Amino acid sequence: MIPSCNVQGTRSFFVDLFGFNLVMDGDYVIIKKDGLFLHILRAGQDIGEMEFYFEVDDVDTLWNSIQEKLKGIQVKPPFDREYGMREFHIVVPHTKTLMFVGQVIRRGDI
Repeated sequence: MIPSCNVQGTRSFFVDLFGFNLVMDGDYVIIKKDGLFLHILRAGQDIGEMEFYFEVDDVDTLWNSIQEKLKGIQVKPPFDREYGMREFHIVVPHTKTLMFVGQVIRRGDI
């Protein structure tokens, strides 16, 4: 669940940018893509910080397909991590949520 101070704005971010499908709409939203469900609920301005991780097959292709739509959104472009992942970061609009999107580049001892 992602707490949001603007549920519809956060819903639009996932639907418009990542192609999630709407399952339920209103003050509580459920969206779905590829068997993954996200719940977005209304929260006040004092919501705590959270983060989550999406692992994808091709992080650079995804980045290239969405980067032009990210204007005004806090992001960190793709980079390689010491723990064997290539990832980019997005602060989800209207939340205090950091979304990691990554791809395995080496598994190592994981």
